[in-house]
Amino acid sequence: MVKKILKWTGIVLLVLIIALIAAPFLFKGKIKNMVAKAINEQVDATVAFEDVSLSLFSNFPMASVTVDKLSVINKAPFEGDTLVYMDKIDLTMSVNELFKGDGEPMSLKSLATKNGVVNILFNENGVGNFDIAIKNDDTTAADTTKSKPFALNLQDYEIENLRFRYFDAKSKINMVIDSLYHEGHGNFEKSKLDLDTETSANLTLDMDKTNYMRNVHLKLDAVLGLDLENSVYTFKENKALVNQLPLEFDGSIAIVEEGQQYNLTFKTPTSSFKNFLGLIPESYSGSIESVQTEGDFTIDGKVNGLYSENTVPKFNIAIASHNASFKYPNLPKSIQNIVIDTKIVNETGLLNDTYVNLDKLSFRIDKDVFDAKATIRNVVENAMVDADLKGTINLGNLGNAYPIKMDIPLAGILKADVSTKFDMKAVENSQYEKIDNRGSLSLSGFTYSGDGLPKPIQIDEASVQFNPNRVNLSKFNAKTGESDIAVTGTLDNFYGFMFKDQNLQGNFNMNSNKLMVSDFMGPEPVAAAKPEATTEEATPEKVQPKTVAATEAVKIPAFLDCTITAKANTVVYDNLNMKNVSGKMIIKDEAVTLQNLKTSMFDGIITANGNVSTKGAVPTFTMDLDLSTVDIPQTFTQLDMLKSIAPIADVITGKLSAVINVSGNLDSKEMTPDLNSLTGGLGGQLLSTALKAGNSKLLSALDQNVNFIDMDKLKLDNLKANLTFDNGKVNIKPIDLNYKDIPIQVSGVHGFDKSMSYNATFDVPAKYLGSDVNKLLGNSADANNVSVPVTAVITGSFTNPKVKTDLSSAVSSLTKQLIANQKEKLIEKGTDKLKDLIGLGGDKKDADTTKTNDSKDKKDDIKEKAKGILGGFLNKD
Repeated sequence: MVKKILKWTGIVLLVLIIALIAAPFLFKGKIKNMVAKAINEQVDATVAFEDVSLSLFSNFPMASVTVDKLSVINKAPFEGDTLVYMDKIDLTMSVNELFKGDGEPMSLKSLATKNGVVNILFNENGVGNFDIAIKNDDTTAADTTKSKPFALNLQDYEIENLRFRYFDAKSKINMVIDSLYHEGHGNFEKSKLDLDTETSANLTLDMDKTNYMRNVHLKLDAVLGLDLENSVYTFKENKALVNQLPLEFDGSIAIVEEGQQYNLTFKTPTSSFKNFLGLIPESYSGSIESVQTEGDFTIDGKVNGLYSENTVPKFNIAIASHNASFKYPNLPKSIQNIVIDTKIVNETGLLNDTYVNLDKLSFRIDKDVFDAKATIRNVVENAMVDADLKGTINLGNLGNAYPIKMDIPLAGILKADVSTKFDMKAVENSQYEKIDNRGSLSLSGFTYSGDGLPKPIQIDEASVQFNPNRVNLSKFNAKTGESDIAVTGTLDNFYGFMFKDQNLQGNFNMNSNKLMVSDFMGPEPVAAAKPEATTEEATPEKVQPKTVAATEAVKIPAFLDCTITAKANTVVYDNLNMKNVSGKMIIKDEAVTLQNLKTSMFDGIITANGNVSTKGAVPTFTMDLDLSTVDIPQTFTQLDMLKSIAPIADVITGKLSAVINVSGNLDSKEMTPDLNSLTGGLGGQLLSTALKAGNSKLLSALDQNVNFIDMDKLKLDNLKANLTFDNGKVNIKPIDLNYKDIPIQVSGVHGFDKSMSYNATFDVPAKYLGSDVNKLLGNSADANNVSVPVTAVITGSFTNPKVKTDLSSAVSSLTKQLIANQKEKLIEKGTDKLKDLIGLGGDKKDADTTKTNDSKDKKDDIKEKAKGILGGFLNKD
């Protein structure tokens, strides 16, 4: 009997295990169809998910359904924007729910999401991207009672690592809640329940390009009373932390037809000044448990009213501290006499009527006292600011009283006595007459170091004066590395730059004794490993996924719109040492324009005018260079671009005066010219020059093939050269020069890859062409006037030249010509003798004056004489 029981028990268990294993395959199609139906019948958007899986083991005896990579992409007018993306959704339900008919909804017991993104967007017209429910004007009562695939009878839910973004293009409010974790436990089958929740997140809030919160850490553990029938949510037991600041909430939020009705109060549970330190992120304030504090710090707030399309709740938030102080146990100094009196108020329910009163902010470190007060009104439409700052701060004492983490300890004295009144529209429209700035600000003995700077900057003294029209920088003396700079000038729209993201406009004069460009350039970047893809990167938003580049392209800041007139005794850039540098730089529209930039360099003077722009995808430049009596070897060996344009120049000694016009692309990281993109030309004249032919393989090869010229004695004084370059090729226009009494003409083309194709034509006097030619010439009167063109064809490369000449054929041709000339002279000489013998000599004029009737007698006489002469030759023994 026992065996039978065990046997049947085993069979039942086996069948049950087989059923549990087989069930996911049997019900997967049904679940997948229900998920698709639940979404596609409800929304007008592009919905996709990778897969739906079912498991009966992970939460046995409950069934688990997992939806992978669910995305909801908006259609017009937000086409392409991601509304929702969930990397993973886990649903838990009773196994019995799997056996319900197609018309019956499945009841969910729990829901969990992981790595999600939700984007709530409003465009300029106030239309939101979340309104994606399918609208049907013909909806009937029967349609409204149509069964739904899922019923949310939840008891538990969890949200892990959600990124929520709210952006309103009209009000320019941008709020991001990142790294959101939230879980709740309650019985949603009841209409009234207590929901036990835990929440943590990081909050960033920007409004109209002004940042109000940056990664503020929020934490809330709360029991919420939910009245689902009336949509009222009440705070019961709760404890919140803003960074480390504790807060407690009371009251309720109700969902009404017009929006949300708020009736809330909140406050700090204690009045200790540690509450203020807790408001500062822990990464900046450190542990505050052991900090000694005196005095109080409180936050009290009330929020009451309707949040709707046109209104916000009225609120009154008071932040106060009276005669407080604090001291960190491991630091030598304390901050004392702290007074804070701030109110943030809205009394009408209209957002623009919100105002901020900082009635007093004051503190003392040792004997240094700092005071500030300010008011901000009309915060949305046209913010109006009225502020006063006055006091002295020894920055070194800040580090001795507060745990500031910096590579270089703070040092220096900051003095301020500034008052300002302005409105944001005046700033936007550059209506400086409506901006009232007064006072001064100075800083001395300050050292600054940051990620964007390769070396610390030591500011010896800086002084700024404020007046209604502009900001005057009366003094700025600083050092970094081996460099020193002294700057004075004006800033014309300082407030537009600070508050409205406008360009920084100004005019400056800069002087330096020594400027090392390397002091302002960071070290070579190290290639970084690409991080694993995050949820945000995997989301098909209208933002390109983040990538990690080994190096960053150099960009001229777009916000700069200024002119700098500069002078420097010495500027060192890489291997170049420039003296007496002066000129003007105009920085605007991501470009730098150089005007009359002049320097003593290479034992001469170089003047530059041009433009460098990083606005496009590829940086470009245009430059006009005037080189006046520069040393040729230094110029063409230290400037890589010129070395590529004229590689033969490095074997020439002497001076050069030239004008170079060049334009092309720049490497986006190194900002060096892309040689293959260069176009332009060079025209110049050589002065007091000589050749070092032995240093050039090209000239040595030519010297071996043209033995009538000694290359070392070739004179290039006052030689004028013109060349153009384009598409990686340099075209040499014909250059005329002379070696003794041999005219030479050179022309051709070479590439930046060192390849070349040249023709050198020598008009060689015959006397240089050998003894055979000279014998043929003899003592002829024309011996010094005979020359022959010899062409040398030069190919290959500058490192491996190939030279061919037509010298042999030219000599052979000349020899034949000379022989022919000799024969012609002999024939002419014999003809003359013959004429004398036959009596044809004499005056042609006499023959012409012979009478016509005597001509026949003359002819007959000639014939007879000729017969006699010929007979004599023919009968000669």
